[in-house]
Amino acid sequence: MSRQKRVAAIHDISCFGKCSLTVALPIISSAGIETCAIPTAVLSTHTGGFDGYTYRDLTDDILPVASHWQALDLRFDAVYTGYLGSFKQIDIVSEIFDKLKTPDGLIVVDPVMADNGRLYANFSADFPEGMKKLCRKADIVVPNITEACLLTGRPYRPGPYDTAFIEDLLSALAAFGPKQVVLTGVSLGDAQLGAASLDTAAGKLDYAFSPRVEGFYHGTGDVFASALVAALLTGHGLSASAAIAVEFTYKSIERTKAAGTDNRFGVNFEAGLGELANILNK
Repeated sequence: MSRQKRVAAIHDISCFGKCSLTVALPIISSAGIETCAIPTAVLSTHTGGFDGYTYRDLTDDILPVASHWQALDLRFDAVYTGYLGSFKQIDIVSEIFDKLKTPDGLIVVDPVMADNGRLYANFSADFPEGMKKLCRKADIVVPNITEACLLTGRPYRPGPYDTAFIEDLLSALAAFGPKQVVLTGVSLGDAQLGAASLDTAAGKLDYAFSPRVEGFYHGTGDVFASALVAALLTGHGLSASAAIAVEFTYKSIERTKAAGTDNRFGVNFEAGLGELANILNK
């Protein structure tokens, strides 16, 4: 039997609401990949639509965890980051990349900071510049349209988009240094939604779409990025991995809509983990 793949996932823990680590751990693990967590904060719920949530900052614990892993000579096939709440956390994670990066390992950055044309309320206008520094160290970046515009200095506009706009964003993101870029929230028409991917080494650009489901569902970016990481580490190419992640996210949303679940509670990805594992490990 081959060696089990291993991922270091650096995200917050929202104890309710299905996002960040509570999404990354089960999705990546379902593919047979060991998923090791460095929590950046613990919240009672995510911050989207809930009042009175609790928040415990774990910034001072992040680097000691990674340093202990380094002392144990643990090797990771990928380091995967999501929501980071401050410039200090960005600087710490940048240092962790240097500690844990291996010649064959992937650095995957999901620059979670904005959506629907706006930065999240707790971020200052200069936060994208800090996140850009982290993206420069990444092998793969996975922003949504808003985040891509903030990182590249392009003006945001709502979709549907034309291919020239999408491909300009992909090229501008790749200019930071990541070899592969996956852009989410891509629509070329009202009926579909999906992702665009660019593999600079292969010179390959692809799109993957699913039917659009009306409404805003929390945590879907984390569901997509986690499925993408799982697909990449089970040997699927970038465009195939993006297509797998698009389909898995779409089915999770469909399931949630059919059940009439409160959108704030996250999507029912759990019911699709068996099918995802079968697809990834064919």
